[in-house]
Amino acid sequence: MKYYRKIPLFILLGLLGLGIRPVFAWGPLGHRIIADLAEVQLTPSAHANVNRILAFEHAPSLASVALWADTLRDAPSPAMEALGRHTRRMHYLRIHSSSCVYQARRDCPDGQCVVGAITHYARILGDTQIPMAKRAQALNFVVHFVADVHQPLHSGYKDDKGGNFYQVQFEGQETNLHRIWDSGLLRSRYLDARDYTHLLETQGPFKGSPLKASIFQSAVTWAEASCRIDRDDGVYPAGHRISRSYVVRMRPIAERQLRRAGAHLAEVLNHILGVQ
Repeated sequence: MKYYRKIPLFILLGLLGLGIRPVFAWGPLGHRIIADLAEVQLTPSAHANVNRILAFEHAPSLASVALWADTLRDAPSPAMEALGRHTRRMHYLRIHSSSCVYQARRDCPDGQCVVGAITHYARILGDTQIPMAKRAQALNFVVHFVADVHQPLHSGYKDDKGGNFYQVQFEGQETNLHRIWDSGLLRSRYLDARDYTHLLETQGPFKGSPLKASIFQSAVTWAEASCRIDRDDGVYPAGHRISRSYVVRMRPIAERQLRRAGAHLAEVLNHILGVQ
C-alpha cells in the first residue's frame, strides 16, 4: 500500500487560517495524540501483531498511519481517490434527534457513518484469512475512525454539518465551530504531539467502561456520549464568540475525549489482535 506523507503542520494551519476547506477531525495533532496514547496501552501480544501489520506497510507507529484516511481525498492514485469518496461519510455521524439515541436505519443508512465504519473495518482487521494488505488498510481506518467518533461535533445532532456552518469569531478571525474543536482548542496549548501526549499521560490511564458485548455496541455508546457533550456541555458558544473563558472550559473536555479515545482504541486493538 502506498502512503502519503503527513501534511506539515505549519502548512495545514496556514490553510485553516485562510478557511480554504473543512478541516480534518481532530486535525493531525489530535489524531497523533490519540494513536500515541493507545499504543502504550496495548498488551504485549496486541503490540506485536500491530507492529507486524505496520511493518507490512513500512510504517513505524500507529501515529504514522493515524491521518491516512484523511489523505485519501487528495490521493494521486485513482483507486485511493475512489476509496476516499467511498469512505467520505464514514468520518462522522448525524444522530437526527436531540435525544442522542442512535438508530441505525435513520442515522447510518447502508453503514455509511463512523459507527458502521468502525464495525466494518474492525471485522476485516480481525480476520486472519483476509490478505495482509486489506488488514493493514483496515488498521489505518480503525485508528482514524475510533478517534473521529470521540470528537463531539463528529457525532452531533444539529443540522449544521457538525458545526461547519456555525460561524464564530476566534482571536479576531472568522472561522467555524468545527475548526475550533478539530484544532483550535488543542493548538491553544502550543505543544507538539509528543509533549501533549506526555502531558495527558501524567493524568494516568483513562478509567472508562470496558468494551461492550460487541465493537458495534461500543461504537454506538461512544457516539451517543459524544452527542451528549455536543448537546449538554456548552459546545455552542453564546454570541458566536470563542472567548478565553470558552477555551478554558472546553479544552479539558476535548482533552478528556483524547484520553478516552486513546483508551478505547487500545481496547479495540487488544480485543482484536491480542489473541492472534
